[in-house]
Amino acid sequence: MDKIDENIPVWAYEKIELTKPDSNWKEREIQERKELSILLSAFGTKRVEHIGSTSIPNLPAKPIIDLIASIPSFRQINTIEEALHAHDWHYVPPELDKQPWRRFIVKVKNDKRIAHLHLMVEGEERWNQLLTFRDQLRANPHLVEEYAALKSHLAQAYVTDRERYTEGKTAFINRVLKS
Repeated sequence: MDKIDENIPVWAYEKIELTKPDSNWKEREIQERKELSILLSAFGTKRVEHIGSTSIPNLPAKPIIDLIASIPSFRQINTIEEALHAHDWHYVPPELDKQPWRRFIVKVKNDKRIAHLHLMVEGEERWNQLLTFRDQLRANPHLVEEYAALKSHLAQAYVTDRERYTEGKTAFINRVLKS
């Protein structure tokens, strides 16, 4: 392994492993939201929301709590990164994340991802899309079943390729957002 690979954290290449819904997810979400609300309030954050599969009852998921938080701008991202790093959060630079609409930060314990934070500038269009998708699934058990089957198939097909796993969900997500 060359020197560059040695610097890449283990959690960056975790396999995709879906687990059955866990009643502890709600407790973890509350704890993470509370901590982030306190840590990010100094940077103008007024809202932290739980999104992703762990926010949807009865949906198998990677056991990672996904959260979104709004900030006035990305200008203070270095200071935010420093504040969160002391609490096991690891910043993924935009050139690696390749999602210019957000800044992505991963919480890690024992070399495993336990939470994702998607920081967005206030007014970002994807904020409402993420909440709409979550709320549509919460309201429709048939969508949950369909999404669970799709996620299971993708997790088996792309067990070591998070990007393809995520891309494979795009058509379903877009269909739900248009309904």
